[in-house]
Amino acid sequence: MVADPSTVVAGLHFAEAPRWHEDRLWFSDFYAGLVRSIRADGSDLRVEATVPEQPSGLGWLPDGRLLVVSMRDRKILRREPDGSLAVHADLGNHATGHLNDMVVDASGRAFVGNFGFDLMGGAPLAAASLHRVDPDGTVTEVATDLWFPNGVVRTDDNVLLVNETFGNRVTAFDLTPAGELTNRRVWAEFGPVPTEREFEKVMPQLVVAPDGSALDADGGLWIADAIGARLLRLVDGKITDELSPGTPVYACAVGGPGGNTVFACAAPDFFEHARRAATEGSILAIPV
Repeated sequence: MVADPSTVVAGLHFAEAPRWHEDRLWFSDFYAGLVRSIRADGSDLRVEATVPEQPSGLGWLPDGRLLVVSMRDRKILRREPDGSLAVHADLGNHATGHLNDMVVDASGRAFVGNFGFDLMGGAPLAAASLHRVDPDGTVTEVATDLWFPNGVVRTDDNVLLVNETFGNRVTAFDLTPAGELTNRRVWAEFGPVPTEREFEKVMPQLVVAPDGSALDADGGLWIADAIGARLLRLVDGKITDELSPGTPVYACAVGGPGGNTVFACAAPDFFEHARRAATEGSILAIPV
């Protein structure tokens, strides 16, 4: 159905990785190099961290310290109580492309994906791995052969759902107490895995390009479709709802005072040269 969104914040370059945390919406603005937070009504916009090498995925350790993906230098940064940033983990020898989205579990283990290839430089599509970063900064490869592992969430029953943006699917893993990923399976399939490797030829083979995602209180998975200008809600891998906000959307969060608002990161497109040069991005709020 056509959504009726309101604008929470505008004038952004490209917002990603929104999170509802401590009664505020947190997000990364890629090309401003900022992690910011704001109230649901659009008031009290704050800078939470400055990340010159491009912030992305966000999460929190059990003690409340913020973890931030630093995309271009392939690091995860940790915000200390005094506001300074420290290197939590360096994935420079592990990731094969810019780091991407991330989820942090209740034990403080971070699961982070990466591009796998130079997307903005026009390199051919290549599969990537998912890595686990333990609280002490140890990096372990936990899954391979993922087509642009992007939005990742952990369900209440310890299932990790990973969006494969260029794979037409969402892949599921069981998360063991030791942090291992087992029982790999396709959780949602929108179409076959593209056979082309040149970006311009891959795009027409995509049915849904699942980008950022978030779980709602009933266990539904909301997905921003990066090519469809829509938000999809899935249960057991099946689409139950579709929202069309009238603009391309690339990530989402569920929250708000009543927990019944979908926040969507919107922009005219996702190309770096265009988004870096303009401040046409925004975050929309859609009641559901």
